[in-house]
Amino acid sequence: MLESLPIDAVDTVAALRRQVQSWRKDGHRIGFVPTMGALHEGHLSLVTRALEDADRVVASIFVNPAQFAQGEDFETYPRTLQADAAKLAGAGCHLLFAPTVLEMYPNGFASSVHVEGPAFGLESQSRPHFFGGVATVVTKLLNQVQPDLAVFGEKDYQQLLVIRRLARDLDLPVDIVGAETSRDGDGLALSSRNAYLSPAERERAGRLNVILAELAREIRSGQPLEPAQMAARERAEAVFDSVDYVEVRDADTLEPIVAERVSGPARVLAAVRVGKTRLIDNMAV
Repeated sequence: MLESLPIDAVDTVAALRRQVQSWRKDGHRIGFVPTMGALHEGHLSLVTRALEDADRVVASIFVNPAQFAQGEDFETYPRTLQADAAKLAGAGCHLLFAPTVLEMYPNGFASSVHVEGPAFGLESQSRPHFFGGVATVVTKLLNQVQPDLAVFGEKDYQQLLVIRRLARDLDLPVDIVGAETSRDGDGLALSSRNAYLSPAERERAGRLNVILAELAREIRSGQPLEPAQMAARERAEAVFDSVDYVEVRDADTLEPIVAERVSGPARVLAAVRVGKTRLIDNMAV
């Protein structure tokens, strides 16, 4: 199956390491872009960013069961390997790593990575399983590829900070690079799950970034944090079917801000549901 793809592709760790070691012998710098597939322009922008600082770029496609809870969309998550491979080839990616679940989690697999710090709160409130699954698979992927740099999108801002903390704490010799969120014409953050939205839901989804931008402007103008945050949540509740959170956090640690007004770098973050689709977004203050 991999032989029919329009890009060099491997599905085993052994084959991946042989290729990367060959590049290293030639003095190449290695970049890495981990994905779950169903690629869009946001993913391809990560490849473009990696190419700025690397001679060779590996992208992975792996729908990671460890970060899905029972009842979430693991079984229905879009899997479009052929189309994804063509997009990666067009973006200049050099190698696709597309392992099976058994390759990543062999029989008897019994280890996991536990993360704290920036993993507390926000996404963890409604998805307590999530960052453990992410941390475990990302640690495995970074060990498998052993890149000089790995690029993650800022759309998943909490995930980006968790992975940066993980790399520092475990002394992983990789530079974790954050890339700006790619957005649609109305400002909606690009996401593979946007494909789940009906036309009417898609129209409502486009309001999320507007609400976040308004809250960010209010905070920058010096308005008191708590009432501005509460008003933004009320605006979100008027548009979306449910709201998990709309919060302003410290941009470096994601710790709650206890001061009346924000005086340092901060981030506005939100998670909402439109129909059955869960959307997340964030913006710098």
